Amino acid sequence: MHTGRYIGVMSGTSLDGIDVVLAAIDQNIVALQASYCHPMPLEIRRQILSINQGQSVTLSQIGQLDTRLGRLFSDAILALMAREGLTRRDIVAIGCHGQTVWHEPQGDAPFSMQLGDNNTVATRTGVTVVGDFRRRDMALGGQGAPLVPAFHRALLTHPNERRVILNIGGIANVSLLSPGEVVRGFDTGPGNILMDAWIWHHHQRPYDKDGQWASSGQIDTALLDAMLADPWFQRPVPKSTGREYFNYGWIENKLADCGPIAAENVQATLLALTAISITDLIKQQGEWDRLLVCGGGGHNNVLMQQISARVPAIQVALTDEVGISSDDMEALAFSWLAYRTVSGLPGNLPAVTGAKDFTVLGAIYPANPLDGR
Repeated sequence: MHTGRYIGVMSGTSLDGIDVVLAAIDQNIVALQASYCHPMPLEIRRQILSINQGQSVTLSQIGQLDTRLGRLFSDAILALMAREGLTRRDIVAIGCHGQTVWHEPQGDAPFSMQLGDNNTVATRTGVTVVGDFRRRDMALGGQGAPLVPAFHRALLTHPNERRVILNIGGIANVSLLSPGEVVRGFDTGPGNILMDAWIWHHHQRPYDKDGQWASSGQIDTALLDAMLADPWFQRPVPKSTGREYFNYGWIENKLADCGPIAAENVQATLLALTAISITDLIKQQGEWDRLLVCGGGGHNNVLMQQISARVPAIQVALTDEVGISSDDMEALAFSWLAYRTVSGLPGNLPAVTGAKDFTVLGAIYPANPLDGR
């Protein structure tokens, strides 16, 4: 077992920054030692958005963005290492998820594409990197997502409490942890992604802080019904999705049949869509004692209030209350998945992703043994 210190790197669908964590990991413990959020440059954000919503794109655009993201992830990692006084010899490996630009788990040739060249990351940091986590699961017929339920099972299972772990990033996903039962999990649909797209279009702000703009509007029931009628919400689990499906164009398509609606009312309706799509699926999956929330959506007080109101029999809190930072959860999960990979241990859960079997995830990009000679 390759115990020691690991770094996890996560750049999510919201494109609001690069989360980097340092963790000490062994068979029994995942101890967060440091965390850092590196800014996402506006130009890189624009380049990502220019290719991941169904636009025509060239191989040159993809290749150049892959390299630029590799440099950006390296900068984020090196900033944390410098702040903590670490050298490359202090780190066993880096788990670098990469930036998802397309996720297509259905069809004759399913795939998931994350950019951020791990050769660049390994070369610039001098540390072994584990990346490309999703496609081994997909090779076994799985969705390749979500992958965090295995981490949630390891750290957040309770012997007597039926728990839902809800991650509200750009896309929302849940892990269902019930004592003595197989872990289940799936994407529920949009988390922050549609609200972020709408406020960016109207106010050039990356997100609706505390849901303030949404709270100034009124829910439009006709628009909400049109959104909830989207076939994706009726798909059976396992299921997963991303910005290639839920994006600004998706909002425009739903608005087309609803007539003019005030922008703040659309924002209020998008927030309600997120709350309803999450809670409806949770309630369909059984009875639960506690709902623990992580991800950026946990800071949206209006969204949290609506979720709580829709599941009054369930205690709702951030994962901070049980000892894991809600802001660091996903990056921490990929540091743990890197540990699993370099130790030769499986990282997926077939009951979650639909894969035919358990498997070691990802590809390993070794540190150059000639560095420092």
